Amino acid sequence: MTLPVFEEYEPAVDCACAGCVAHRRTAAGTPPLRRGGHPAAHGARRALVLATAAGVALTGGAAWAAAPSGHAPQTARPGGDSDTGTGSPQGQAGPLKGPGASGSPSAGSAPRPLTRAEIMDRAQNWVTAKVPYSMEKYWSDGYRQDCSGYVSMAWGLAGNEWTGSLSAYATRISRQDLLPGDILLFHNPADPARGSHVTIFGGWANSARTSYLAYEQTKPTTRKQNTPLGYWTHSDKYLAYRYKGVSDGAAGSGSSTAFPGASRFGPGADNAHVTRLGQMLVARGGKRFYTTGPGPRWSEADRRATRAFQQAQGWKGAEADGLPGPGTWRLLVTGGGRSIAGAATGGSPAAAPAFPGRGRFKPGASNSHVERLGRQLVKKGFGAHYASGPGPRWTEADRRNVEAFQRAQGWRGSLADGYPGPETWRRLFA
Repeated sequence: MTLPVFEEYEPAVDCACAGCVAHRRTAAGTPPLRRGGHPAAHGARRALVLATAAGVALTGGAAWAAAPSGHAPQTARPGGDSDTGTGSPQGQAGPLKGPGASGSPSAGSAPRPLTRAEIMDRAQNWVTAKVPYSMEKYWSDGYRQDCSGYVSMAWGLAGNEWTGSLSAYATRISRQDLLPGDILLFHNPADPARGSHVTIFGGWANSARTSYLAYEQTKPTTRKQNTPLGYWTHSDKYLAYRYKGVSDGAAGSGSSTAFPGASRFGPGADNAHVTRLGQMLVARGGKRFYTTGPGPRWSEADRRATRAFQQAQGWKGAEADGLPGPGTWRLLVTGGGRSIAGAATGGSPAAAPAFPGRGRFKPGASNSHVERLGRQLVKKGFGAHYASGPGPRWTEADRRNVEAFQRAQGWRGSLADGYPGPETWRRLFA
C-alpha cells in the first residue's frame, strides 16, 4: 500500500475542514514558537495533526477526511443544509459536577442495573425540564448539558462520558434490534467536535422502520420528536448500541413479568411500557392493528390490540376494555393464554374507502364526506367536540376532533392540524 504524502500547512482562520479544524484545536493548547512555546510541543502538535489525517485515510474513514491537503468537501444534510455538523458540539469525558454529583455510582463500578422504563423515564425528565444545551454547564443532577452528557445521565453512568467513550459501556447491536433505551451513536475521530452526536432511541415511528422517536440533547433544549434515520449528515455511520446494564423488567421490580401499573397505560400515556405492550401484542397476532409503531405513546391501535387479546381469552365487558391489567400483562409476558385470532377477511383489516380529497374538508365546505368523517370519528371515540351532529357542514368541532385523532397517532405540528389527509383518512376507516 502506498502511504499518502502529507505536508505541513497553516490552517486558514475561517476554514471548516477536518484538517484545519484539527490543527487549530491542537495548536490552541500551547503557545507557538514565536511566543515562547517549546519546540517539542510544537512538533507534537504537528505530529498529531498529520497522524490524525493519516489515520483517517488509512482506515477508510469518511470520504471527506482523506484529501492530502487536509481540506475536505462539505457534504449536505437532507433538506439542502450544507452544515456537516449537528450544531451541538460536546465536551470531553469528565466527572460529575454540581449538587447531584454525589448520587451516582463510583467510577470503575459495574454497570448500574436499569430497566428500559427507568432509562426512558430519566430521559423524559430532561425533556420535561427543557434542559438548555451547553457543553460547559452541568444540570442539577451533575451531568453535562450536551448530547453525551444526556446519555450518561439516562444510563446512570458514574461520570460524564463523550461520544468517543460511550461505546465502552454498551454492546453493538443491529439497527433492526433497537429497543427503547438503546442509542444511535456517531463518533468522528478526525474531529470529534464536528459531526459527532448521539441520540436515545425511543421506539420506531413507522412500520418501515425508517423513522424513530429520538430523545436528543441539542440546541436550544432537550427535545423528543419523530426523526428520520437519514436526518443527520453521516446518518449511515450512526451505530446502534445497547447499555450493558439494561434489563427489560419493570422499574424497581427486578422482574420482567411484574405489571408496571395501570397508570402506565391509557390516553396520554407516553413511556417504554407502552412500547413493550405493543411489541408483545404484535407477537401474539396484533400486528394488523398497527400501521406504525408500536411506540411509547398510547394510541387507539394499542387499545384495539389489547382488547382483541382480552377477547381472545373469552373475557367480556370490563375485562375486555382495551386497557391492560395484571392478568393481561402476565399472559403477554409469559406467553400464556390464547393469541389473537386472524381478522374475518383473511387476517387483514378492511380496506378504507378512497380519500375524497383535501378540498372536501375546509371552512365553508358542505358535503356528505364531512358527515361521513364525523360519524367515523364518533365511532372511533373522537367525537368529544360535537355539541350536535355530526353533519355535512365543516365546523371547528370537526377540525378539533380530527386533530385529537391525529394526536392519538403520535403526530405533532403540521401533521396534527385537524385537516384530514390520505393517511388520516386511511387510519380512521381501516
